[in-house]
Amino acid sequence: WKMEEANNSSGNGFLLLGFSDQPQLERCLFIIILHFYIFNILGNTAIILVSCVDAKLHTPMYFFLSNLSCVDICFTTSVAPQLLVTMSKKDKSMSYGGCVAQLYVAMGLGSSECILLAVMAYDRYVAVCRPLHYATIMHPKLCVALASTAWLSGLVTSLIQCSLTVQLPLCGHRKLDHIFCEVPVLIKLACVDTTFNEGELFVASVVFLIVPVSLILVSYGFITQAVLRIKSAAGRKKAFGTCSSHLIVVIIFYGTIIFMYLQPAKSSSKNQGKFVSLFYTIVTPLLNPIIYTLRNKDVKGALRAMVIGHALGSERL
Repeated sequence: WKMEEANNSSGNGFLLLGFSDQPQLERCLFIIILHFYIFNILGNTAIILVSCVDAKLHTPMYFFLSNLSCVDICFTTSVAPQLLVTMSKKDKSMSYGGCVAQLYVAMGLGSSECILLAVMAYDRYVAVCRPLHYATIMHPKLCVALASTAWLSGLVTSLIQCSLTVQLPLCGHRKLDHIFCEVPVLIKLACVDTTFNEGELFVASVVFLIVPVSLILVSYGFITQAVLRIKSAAGRKKAFGTCSSHLIVVIIFYGTIIFMYLQPAKSSSKNQGKFVSLFYTIVTPLLNPIIYTLRNKDVKGALRAMVIGHALGSERL
């Protein structure tokens, strides 16, 4: 009987409640999310374009930054459009297939970003601590292999984690009190013992959150030691400048996503979880291009040159 009711629930899909109990907040958030999403697409696309067009930016650092921007565009796109559609209508329903697809894609891309940020920390470590061997160590084949590992590892863990989650019987529960389909939230809907799923989610979270963060901290430990040995104040400032943007992004992204995933699935207030998820799916991907652009002279120069070149080309036409 329970399995039959669960199947019926699956066929009907879910009610994605979001902030529907606070209509004024929902209308305000709709406008904010829409603008954030548009600027996210524009900002990250600009970084990808300048990294491809400007020959000065054909380096491992900007190759990984382009991958990060691509992940961010896809990650936000897996959540924001559906969220905007749901917030703009009274019917908060979402198909079962749409929910499962969002579950796979969002978790896969989020996991890929975790690994990619660790790869970028290794790139900064090599650049600062072994500058004379940088070109030899960070050769194109290794960069492609590291980026591919980040993408594939995220997709594989998503396939495993989400497959286990969608097999849980929901027993007629259709109200998803969240902003999008996410593993910890779906686990709460299950009407069976979810100890195994919670344990598996915790292990996956440790692998994709704690391990990368640990590697990043170790990398920056060595970087700090190397920078402090530089006698020139200008040299120290330049070395810290190449790493500070990445470190800010790491703190913001990991801080919010660890809060969501490294806690028992049936803890934390519902609104708190919604705002945390909103932050790392909508806000953080927009902050990445802003932080890298404002703190990076090469990117600002390339953007300026691209805009001026486009303006001159338009005038000639």
